[in-house]
Amino acid sequence: MKLATLHIRGKTVACVQTESDFAVVRDGDVSSLMEQPEWRSQAAKAAESSSRRLTHAEAVFAPLVTTDRKIICCGLNYADHISEMGRELPEHPTLFAKFADTLCGANDRIEVRASEKVDWEAELAVMVGSHLHEADEAEASAAIAGYAVANDVSMRDWQNRTTQWLQGKAFDATTPVGPVLVTADEFGEEPIFDVYCYVNDEQVQHGDTSRLVFPPAKLLAYVSTFTQLRPGDLILTGTPGGVGAGAKPPRFLADGDFLRTEIPGVGSLRNQVRVEGMTSEESCAPDLERRQLTHP
Repeated sequence: MKLATLHIRGKTVACVQTESDFAVVRDGDVSSLMEQPEWRSQAAKAAESSSRRLTHAEAVFAPLVTTDRKIICCGLNYADHISEMGRELPEHPTLFAKFADTLCGANDRIEVRASEKVDWEAELAVMVGSHLHEADEAEASAAIAGYAVANDVSMRDWQNRTTQWLQGKAFDATTPVGPVLVTADEFGEEPIFDVYCYVNDEQVQHGDTSRLVFPPAKLLAYVSTFTQLRPGDLILTGTPGGVGAGAKPPRFLADGDFLRTEIPGVGSLRNQVRVEGMTSEESCAPDLERRQLTHP
C-alpha cells in the first residue's frame, strides 16, 4: 500500500495510491491518518469506494507530515559517511530534531537564503505507526508503519557555527519527504534499501541500509527510551557517504541545480535548488504554485 499527502484546493488530504489514481482517505495528512487505529482498513476501503479521487497527473505532493509531529533525525549513521567526516564510529546515535515547517514536497523547489554551503543528504525515512515507549527492538520493528524518501538538505556554514546542528538543519521548506509512504507490509522483515542521490543527473551518493550503524528498529527503540513516539512521528535514518562537505575539495549546491533522491521500491524526489542572489523574480517566489515543479 502506498499513501501520500496531496494538495487539493488550498488544503491537504491523505490519499491511497491505486494503479490509476489517488483516492482520498481523509482530510489532513498521512501522519494524522496514522492516528486512526483502523487506518489500514480505511485506506483499503477508500481505494475501492472513495468518491474523491485525483489522477496521477493531477497529484501535487505535499510532505507526508504537515502538522506538529516529532521529526527526529540520526546523523553519522553510515560507516562510510562517518569516515568521510573524520569521525569515529559512535557508541550511541547522534540525534537532532526538525520541525514540520522544515519539510517540503517531493517536487517542490528548495529555496535557501543566507547560506553559501548548501549540501545534500539522501536518507531513508521511517514513519511510526503505533505508540512506542521504552520499547525493545522487536516492538519497534512491529511499530514501523512504512518507508519514504527524504533528503536532509543541510546548510553547512550554519551547521558548523556551533557544536549544535539545529540551525543548519531546520531552514523552512528545505527537507523534501515523500513522495509516498510505502507500508512496511510491502517488504520482508528488516528490508535492505539502496539509497541514491544525484545532482544534475550526476550520481553523488549510493549506499544501502545494511551499512547503518543503527538500523531503523534499533533507532526507534533507542528514541523511545527517552521520549514517547506516537503514530505519525517521523524518523530520518542518516545519509551514506558522498556528501558535498566530505569531497576534496568540498562542493556545494549552486543556484538552479537539480537534486534527485531515489530509493528503488520506495520512490523518487526531484527538487530544484534556488539560493540567495537569484535574478529571476519567479524563482524567488515562495508561493506553492511557483515552488512546485512539474513531474520529471
